[in-house]
Amino acid sequence: MNISIIIPLLNEEESIPELAAWIRKVMENHRFTYEIIFVDDGSTDKSWEVIEQLREENPAIQGIRFRRNYGKSAALNVGFEHVQGDVVITMDADLQDSPDEIPELYKMIKEDGCDLVSGWKKKRYDNALAKNIPSKIYNATARVMTGVKLHDMNCGLKAYRNDVVKSIEVYGEMHRYIPVIAKWAGFTNIGEKVVVHQKRKFGETKFGWDRFVNGYLDLISITFVSKFGKKPMHFFGVGGTLSFLAGFIITIWLIIRKLNHAYTGDVTYRQVTDQPLFYLALLAMVFGLMLFLAGFLGEMISRSSSDRNKYIVREKKGSSPYFIQPVQPLNG
Repeated sequence: MNISIIIPLLNEEESIPELAAWIRKVMENHRFTYEIIFVDDGSTDKSWEVIEQLREENPAIQGIRFRRNYGKSAALNVGFEHVQGDVVITMDADLQDSPDEIPELYKMIKEDGCDLVSGWKKKRYDNALAKNIPSKIYNATARVMTGVKLHDMNCGLKAYRNDVVKSIEVYGEMHRYIPVIAKWAGFTNIGEKVVVHQKRKFGETKFGWDRFVNGYLDLISITFVSKFGKKPMHFFGVGGTLSFLAGFIITIWLIIRKLNHAYTGDVTYRQVTDQPLFYLALLAMVFGLMLFLAGFLGEMISRSSSDRNKYIVREKKGSSPYFIQPVQPLNG
């Protein structure tokens, strides 16, 4: 199968028929073998009934329905588990992503050798204050922190090689950072394509201002987990060591000064325990010990994880272990 298309949706009964017909037209014009997987993320309208009807008209359409709303990341992750196509396309169901972009995205994966291609909505039709400006700030921050040089990290229109989506896990609200997850999984050939962004035709956006706050928190989380998930002591240990040593050195310095003043007979010098710096030093030492304990706990949790020795193998050659043929003794 050439292409699998995953479309997560929530209350999009009006846009689904037009989107399905548009995709079918593009696929048939280019003679692609394909499947469309609609993932209904707990819709309360008639979206599922529409999917069932479309399934009767087009056998390439599949539907997955959640019992409740779990979020876009969950919908994508379940879709990734079910895809069969060589190239996987993700797109939104609101008709703002154009299926006409799919052939070029497919070409960039199959012919140009990209592992992942992300769309870039260079010209947007969203509200500038509510979405465009915050989006630019968010993407600039993500580029600096992750090293993934994309202009539109959160664009829903993306293309992947099949082994990319089978090698990553998307959870929480990490769908914003799939290119980052893919890069840290070893898929570094990430491309970008300017795509057409269309005005929303039906309904209203399902995302609010809270997604920008959550986006930055998720960015910090994924940066930490990706770099220190298997070695938490490398993060907590460094901070703990620096904090403890700083507190210990200050304490020793205060004690030495006190002894020196006592030796010279200077009775005006305050007791060590009367100085605020002494308590700051103790606080730094305690804080350092707490970081160490956090690091040890992190190491114990990491070692007990089922994924502690899970690695992505790019390729293997040879199916049997190498062995030395025993030497036969000479007769006579």
